[in-house]
Amino acid sequence: MSTSGAGTAQRRGHGHEHGHGGDHVVSVGLYLGVFAALMVLTGITVWAARHDFGALNTPVAMGIAVAKALLVILFFMHVKYSSRLVQLVVVCAFVWLAIMIVGILHDYYSPRVTPDKAPVPALSRQ
Repeated sequence: MSTSGAGTAQRRGHGHEHGHGGDHVVSVGLYLGVFAALMVLTGITVWAARHDFGALNTPVAMGIAVAKALLVILFFMHVKYSSRLVQLVVVCAFVWLAIMIVGILHDYYSPRVTPDKAPVPALSRQ
């Protein structure tokens, strides 16, 4: 009696562990659909780059970029089919990235203090 077949099935993710971290097979059609969505979003990116949305330029660009990043992370990196721990790590990374981007944009758009508008120290007013 040979047990090599059972070992092969478990190595492929087919065994008693099915549904608990095993391999997930994604159809080619789904990959093509995600690819098509990424191409549409790339076209929208090019279109948006040629239009002036005023103060909304950055939010529009960031929204498109986040949508494309989510598609890549969820489907091409297989996070959608990963364990809850992996999904939690990815969400935490995205939240940290959002915090950093908000901080940078806040600093970038904050009013500049120039030497002629700088407050005068209290000791030099005499």
